[in-house]
Amino acid sequence: MSLIRQVWLLLALTLLLAFAAAFGITVHSARQVLETQLTLKNNDTAQFLAMSLSQQKGDPTARELVVAGQFDTGFYELIRLTGTDGKVLLERRADPKPSTAPGWFVTWLGITPATGTAPVSDGWKPVGRLEVRSHSSFAHDQLWHSTLSTATVLALLALALGGLAAVGVRRIRLPLEATVQQAAAITERRFATISEPVIPELRDVTRAMNTMVVRLKGMFDEQAAQVEQLRRQANCDALTGLSNRAHFMGRVKVMLNSEDGSAGGAIVLVRLVDLQGLNRKLGHTATDRLLQESAAAIVESARRAGSFEVGRLNGSDFAMVLPDVGSLREPAVDVAARLRNLLRAHDAAANAVVGAVRWWHGAPMSSLLAAADQALARAEARGAYAVELDDTGDGLVLGEDTWRERLQGAVSAQRAKLVEFPLVDMRGAVLHRECPLRLQLEDGGEMVPAAQWLPMARRTQLTARIDLLAAKLALAAIAADGMARAVNVSPGSLQDSSFVPNLRGLLSGYPGEAPGLWLEVAEEGALRHIELVRELVNQMHTLGARVGLEHAGERLTEASGLLEVGLDFVKLDASFVEGLSADHARRDHVAGAVRMLHSIGLKVYAEGVTSSDDATALDSCGLDGITGPVVPPG
Repeated sequence: MSLIRQVWLLLALTLLLAFAAAFGITVHSARQVLETQLTLKNNDTAQFLAMSLSQQKGDPTARELVVAGQFDTGFYELIRLTGTDGKVLLERRADPKPSTAPGWFVTWLGITPATGTAPVSDGWKPVGRLEVRSHSSFAHDQLWHSTLSTATVLALLALALGGLAAVGVRRIRLPLEATVQQAAAITERRFATISEPVIPELRDVTRAMNTMVVRLKGMFDEQAAQVEQLRRQANCDALTGLSNRAHFMGRVKVMLNSEDGSAGGAIVLVRLVDLQGLNRKLGHTATDRLLQESAAAIVESARRAGSFEVGRLNGSDFAMVLPDVGSLREPAVDVAARLRNLLRAHDAAANAVVGAVRWWHGAPMSSLLAAADQALARAEARGAYAVELDDTGDGLVLGEDTWRERLQGAVSAQRAKLVEFPLVDMRGAVLHRECPLRLQLEDGGEMVPAAQWLPMARRTQLTARIDLLAAKLALAAIAADGMARAVNVSPGSLQDSSFVPNLRGLLSGYPGEAPGLWLEVAEEGALRHIELVRELVNQMHTLGARVGLEHAGERLTEASGLLEVGLDFVKLDASFVEGLSADHARRDHVAGAVRMLHSIGLKVYAEGVTSSDDATALDSCGLDGITGPVVPPG
């Protein structure tokens, strides 16, 4: 029984006992008063009538007239004169008058006053003994009406006190519920403080809880700051804050090979010409400032494309990877113009050149970088702020309408299948299967990975239908073999107001399989739609499904709000774990991130693990599981 119910029960019992006692005492007192009054009336009447009879000089007729006159007033049940020898000399008796009080009430609380008696004499000669008994029916009526009035008053008083008790209990209940919700929020990795109630005992509890929450939040923030520092040391260029060469190359490799990444985009290389000469001319400090400002200008240019990756490859070379850009020339010309304005403000002789190539899903990274280097070399040969392009890569040649028709046809006909890759714990046991979706865009054609159609699915706003199809296929597979499956949820699907209700309806049809469904949202998209992710988590948890982040790590320390929405797991991006065994700085970063995520109850897995050495290093970092080429299919 809950505490509030116990308080209500205690209040109800207390009020019931109090009102029962008050009612009983009131009714009993009223009965005693009426009974005493009737007894006194009987005695007074007997004394008065005996005196009147004693003055009649023994005349029987006179005595009978006196008694009849008194009896005829109608208030008496019995008037009897008994002689000294015990014979009845005179008697008047009436039937009991009917009472308006119920019979059970009269039986339960009947009023039985004592009979009034008085001696009757003729001078000094005793005549006999007079008995007088009044009707009690009117007393029963009076007691009945008094009882009803008392019960009504006490009932109204009980209602009033019940209302006051409800207000009092509510004052206790609301702070208690707030404290319970605060404790529940902690279990869901949300650090919420609440206002302190006015009740001293509850105020102390709330104050202690708030203090604990603040300390937990402080510890988490401290861990996040340490992880961010380790990330910068492992993955960032110390001067500019951009990705260092190793991390940048890892990110490019993931983009080129990701099942659910982009179909293509642009790689833009930027070179500050004769950096050593600028360093001698401007000095080390001024050159460092120039490099920092140049990096900021490159980032601002890349930001125009939406998602991007920017890195510093060496002292003078920078690179941008821009997924899903249509024009290769536009970003290259933009960054060249920005650098022209910046460098001329520092030194008229300073200049930069730009080379850009198009990349596509599955392309060899070495070939792309070689083409980009050749474009950059041609630009440098041409002179200051030259831009050279290599737009020979494969691209999306179909129009938007054609893509929409193909995607709608594939979804409507359910020409789709899930490709399964096991995710195992660190002892090799399969936890679930990663299931990227492939679509057959043409009837009888090959199954196409998401990287080739996902950008157009986003543009044509069909991701919600596609994600629902993937979830349906996963639930059917879970029903067939009982193995948990993980499918992707696009941020565009979350923006569709019908997606979550439709997904909930789908899972409701598979109540036994829903706990085996893992839904993954990319870190970048989830950060842009935190409230939508929170709603997804709340709806899916009621059905037992799990929700987590994929491709995470780059902005993990910025995601404190996201980590508080109640996620179940985080999957670190492949670019963070590749080559981990040979890089102690990156290993320290991953270990710190795992400790931070474990401290708030999240499971942590790694994507795209390619070597057993990296798997061993990840095990030492405390990860809960891995997936990738190193895990044998099965």
